Amino acid sequence: MLKDANKFKLIYFLIITIFVILLTFLLVKLFPIYGSILAFFVRLLMPFIIACFIAYLLYPIVTWLEQYKFPNVLSILLIYLLFIGGTIYLVYRVYPALIIQLRDLNEHLPQFIKMYEDTIYQMYVSTSFLPEAVHDQMDQFIFNIETSLENFVGKLMNGFTKIFDFIVIITVIPVLVFYFLKDYQQIKKYFKRFIPIKYRQVAGQLIGAIDASLGGYIRGQLLVSGFVSLLTLIIFHLFGVKYALLLAIIMGLTNIIPYFGPIIGAIPAVALTITVSTKLTIIVIIAIFVIQIIESNFISPYIVGKTMNIHPIAIIFALLLGGQIHGIIGMIVAVPALTILKEVLSHLFIFQKAN
Repeated sequence: MLKDANKFKLIYFLIITIFVILLTFLLVKLFPIYGSILAFFVRLLMPFIIACFIAYLLYPIVTWLEQYKFPNVLSILLIYLLFIGGTIYLVYRVYPALIIQLRDLNEHLPQFIKMYEDTIYQMYVSTSFLPEAVHDQMDQFIFNIETSLENFVGKLMNGFTKIFDFIVIITVIPVLVFYFLKDYQQIKKYFKRFIPIKYRQVAGQLIGAIDASLGGYIRGQLLVSGFVSLLTLIIFHLFGVKYALLLAIIMGLTNIIPYFGPIIGAIPAVALTITVSTKLTIIVIIAIFVIQIIESNFISPYIVGKTMNIHPIAIIFALLLGGQIHGIIGMIVAVPALTILKEVLSHLFIFQKAN
């Protein structure tokens, strides 16, 4: 009997997984049709999504303070002032320096490309015995890298220099965060009304399970990424690495991605320092290696811990799928999405078995 139940569970899981993959593939293929409409709604709702995400991260601190008899409004104001005030101060200090480094990188990009072209030419000379088709593939590969790099820097410049978007972030999001924190329980009750009464208990258990496994992971990963960015900035600054702030932010953001993140984050640092000197490149590689040892062995186990019970093979598959769908952003979202999918499937199976 137990064997049959396990077989049914496996078949059910495989069918749902295949269905989700096919649906994702279909959505990706049809993206040009609904992409512009979706982009409009994403831009419209983005301040609300960001504010909701920040409120979700901060609310456990509100409940923790309330345990020590802090009034609700006072707890929210305290956290609000510390977090929003600290964030605004950080943006005020970091934003101008980041813009300067991006502009400088954009101006010097042709020089970097010229240096790489010279290196590639030397590779051509040393590999002249190879067939012409190999050289053609090398040309195409270099052209793709150059185009991607120019587009990436251009998008970063456009994203960070949009004054209207910046004003929206500074003015609207803090207000939304305050109201989300203040009315957190009322908002939960409001959305609870849309769930049929007979499913409310199951929905509550599902949301609780997702929060338990995902909430701690996200908060921990953000703290660890902040640590990686800060440590990278200090070390790169000490060794005189150019664009240290930009590279430190990239290292921190990509560190959110398990397994592949440190490698992805190291590529820009190595690519830029290799144009300066081999010695500096070796120093940067060693520094990144040391930072990752500290992060993976001493920081992550204590801050993140094992909040998700997911096999590494499943995580790697999700990361590769996310990368295929939407590049780096897809890889960042992949693990949280996999966690939610796992909890949904588990509770669906339990609910199906109970009925």
